[in-house]
Amino acid sequence: MRPDVSVIVPAFDSAQTLGACLAAVRAQREPVAEVIVVDDCSTDGTREIARAFGATVVEQPENRGPAAARNAGIRASRGDVLFFLDADCAPEPDALAVALRILRDEPDVACVHGIYSLRPLFDDGPVEAYRLLHGHYWRLKHAGRVRTTLFAVCAIRRSVFDEVGGFDERLRASEDVEVGDRMPARLGIVLSPAMVCRHDDDSRLLALLRKQFRRSQLLLPVARHERGPAGIRANSLATVGLAGLTALALPLAAFWAWAPLLAFLGFVVADPGLLRFVVRHRGPAFAVYFFAVHLLVVWSVLAGALVGALRPSPLLEPA
Repeated sequence: MRPDVSVIVPAFDSAQTLGACLAAVRAQREPVAEVIVVDDCSTDGTREIARAFGATVVEQPENRGPAAARNAGIRASRGDVLFFLDADCAPEPDALAVALRILRDEPDVACVHGIYSLRPLFDDGPVEAYRLLHGHYWRLKHAGRVRTTLFAVCAIRRSVFDEVGGFDERLRASEDVEVGDRMPARLGIVLSPAMVCRHDDDSRLLALLRKQFRRSQLLLPVARHERGPAGIRANSLATVGLAGLTALALPLAAFWAWAPLLAFLGFVVADPGLLRFVVRHRGPAFAVYFFAVHLLVVWSVLAGALVGALRPSPLLEPA
């Protein structure tokens, strides 16, 4: 028997992308029982677009972030399988079918999540191209059995939340990773490269750097609370270390001009698979741009992680 599937889409000021997201839900080859859009106090036409597509709209009384929105969607839903989508993601027509097939064929698997397409939902320029290349690469690199949950495009058995509880509403980032950390090892998690969605990613560099700085402040607190081996990481330790070394080498340019350049070249080759991937898909010229932007992004992550390590963590506050 096919399980009933509830689609849950948390949304905040998502009028630009929500229509494409819901149109992609409508185009799924597997039927869904209901579509729930949880509006997190939007100020644009998000609610009207959701209703135009026939979705059930759950309105949050105040803006509380994706964790609270997803919990509200869980409470409002009835499906045996919950298909979570971010409002800026449009799954390919077979995405849900891929997830349901894995859940059917591998009974120990409780959660299946997917990867971003290299093709954007809307083409907004080179910064977005950088984001999609990197996001596709690191997800593809970790494809298979994992211990990290990512909910941008994710199908999960309702019974998981009955057992481990909902999302931690104290968190406005990394809330999906934190849920996976509470899942016992007997509940399998699969990152499937066949479960693909197009994503409308960041397209403005300064906004991207600010977001990375803000979100990375929870990296160390979440990592300290992980049980067992480390989960999925978007960047290798070598990449992060050489980014830090490049920053430290900048003042040395006054004495030895080659120091920052050599450090940057080390940063570029720290993950040779990523270098080959970018050159293969976009060519050498774009690779230069890619790694320049990537260095700024990793610097933002390092700065945010340092600030987060010095601040009290919401994970240490009473629930």
